[in-house]
Amino acid sequence: MKQDLIDQFKHEVEQELHRIMNFWLSRMPDLHHGGFLGELDFFGKPVPHAPKGIILNTRILWTFSAFAQRSKKHEHIETAKRAFQYLVDNFLDRQFGGVFWTVDYQGKPLNSRKQIYAQAFFIYALSAYYQPTKEQQALELAISLFDLLEEKATDSVHGGYLDAFDREWKELDDMRLSEKDLNEIKILNTHLHLLEAYSSLVQVYSRPKVKQALTKLLQLFKEKFIRADFHINMFFDKHWNIKSQLVSYGHDIETSWLLYEAAEEIAAPTELKEIGELAIQMTKTFIAEGITTDGGVLHEFDRATGHLDSDHHWWPQIEAIVGLINAWQLSTDEQFLNQALKVWEFTKNNLIDFEQGEWHWSVNQDLKPDQSQVKAGFWKCPYHNGRGCMEILKRLQ
Repeated sequence: MKQDLIDQFKHEVEQELHRIMNFWLSRMPDLHHGGFLGELDFFGKPVPHAPKGIILNTRILWTFSAFAQRSKKHEHIETAKRAFQYLVDNFLDRQFGGVFWTVDYQGKPLNSRKQIYAQAFFIYALSAYYQPTKEQQALELAISLFDLLEEKATDSVHGGYLDAFDREWKELDDMRLSEKDLNEIKILNTHLHLLEAYSSLVQVYSRPKVKQALTKLLQLFKEKFIRADFHINMFFDKHWNIKSQLVSYGHDIETSWLLYEAAEEIAAPTELKEIGELAIQMTKTFIAEGITTDGGVLHEFDRATGHLDSDHHWWPQIEAIVGLINAWQLSTDEQFLNQALKVWEFTKNNLIDFEQGEWHWSVNQDLKPDQSQVKAGFWKCPYHNGRGCMEILKRLQ
């Protein structure tokens, strides 16, 4: 591929990264109640008294921490510090440990459940925040939360991690991560982001206990999550019986590169080669089944019912680009880079909101944005597109 095409791609991604960060820097701080606003509607208008969620706030902390490492700018460090302090002051459960699921617009606890997915994101964000600031409190919090999860959330009999607990760390009857998820005790999403969190923690706290936990997670992915057809199993019961036939194309491709990233931290050369080959096979399957001819990433397919959700959501688009570039770097096969550029063109033309800022949640088959969805909120954060842009630029340097 011509270098000028890659240079143009890098230039566009760099511009978009700064657009994303400027949006969150200028539009999301809550100047009345501290921290960040809980929600902006489709048009970017603040939703009055919207609750504030742990996922949004930990992802803001991670994104600005990672970007501050890159930019070295005071305003980005200060925004990360704002996020860190708000999480410590309002989400941290000082009595029972861990972080709450939601607080109200004034910062008072609203839902005190302990979702392991959320605890993972706090570890991930704290590890990133420690890198540019070297604040010891952040590292100590990350370590203590790691120890808490290993004590409370691991299944010592069957392996893996249970999904959700009440405030006092008792198992819940309803463990669902979101309304659309199945009520199962072990899920892909939680294990994937524990993998990501522990990969980040080991960079700042390289102790045997963290490496051992990360090694076990890697083994679980190879044994339980990745299917023979190179898709990902999404939901399990306690005994690792598969409870869903859902294919999530975004999770398939996101797993492919996060798996290799984790392996780079701890794997021996032979295992790293094995996981690299696995990532390439997963990416080939993704290209064959999960991308339209114009570069739109499909959302989900249910093998049990035959139903295809052909909407194009914002986060699988950017995860696809990173995963495709990862496969290109591992294989040197330019088909992967060509596909990445195609997905980027689709994303630019259909998902990026050049008028209001940020990205649309999704567009349908007719490429119409879903105006019922928010521009920023509990699940709509700068993490996927911000992280994706930073990953692309890092990999193409």
